[in-house]
Amino acid sequence: MTDIFETDVISTSAGDVAITFIGHGSLMMEFSGKTIHVDPFGEVADYSQLPKADIVLVTHEHGDHLDLDALGHVRTEKTVVVLTELCAAKVKDGIVLHNGETREVGGLTVNALPAYNMVNKRPDGLPFHPKGAGNGYIVTFGDTRIYIAGDTENTPEMKGLQNISVAFLPMNLPYTMTPEMVADAVRAFHPRILYPYHFGDTNTSRIVDLLKGEDVDVRIRKMS
Repeated sequence: MTDIFETDVISTSAGDVAITFIGHGSLMMEFSGKTIHVDPFGEVADYSQLPKADIVLVTHEHGDHLDLDALGHVRTEKTVVVLTELCAAKVKDGIVLHNGETREVGGLTVNALPAYNMVNKRPDGLPFHPKGAGNGYIVTFGDTRIYIAGDTENTPEMKGLQNISVAFLPMNLPYTMTPEMVADAVRAFHPRILYPYHFGDTNTSRIVDLLKGEDVDVRIRKMS
């Protein structure tokens, strides 16, 4: 079934990483015989037909990121699920990472980064994603650090990142970032490759225009 999705291959010092763009905020990465699912979501794929997971990364508790049915299809008794504290209330036997924590998972280093809103808020004044509740993740493959930001804005923590080879940054309003916010973050931490993802109806040509002349490879895939 994976042949219906787009896949890019990223070369690293430890071998190739195949990244499959499932859709929305959902990704699948294959590396050195391991399969990593990110935020499996049953509305964008039939996860019963996708490879089982060695590792699952869940960024936060919202239903389009923590889908228990989709997770159940790819999880086995050997799967390591990395998640947030709020997610752990719904998922048994996962590894909770708090913002700023690092863990070796299946031979890979996984860093948890804060993912939160500073500007965009609900009608009651509360942010869509409060600080401390959600994670972004950096996964290190040899010399290559891949950053999956989760639902977040262009936070100071994001803008202070270094040595990011590949960045997945969300671009859907009102929940995450405008193209201008994404461009601001990219100019600050300079990933080599940018994949806008979880972008809904946002016009992706805008981020391409904003980053013309910058030393970044902007790649648009089917991730609405």
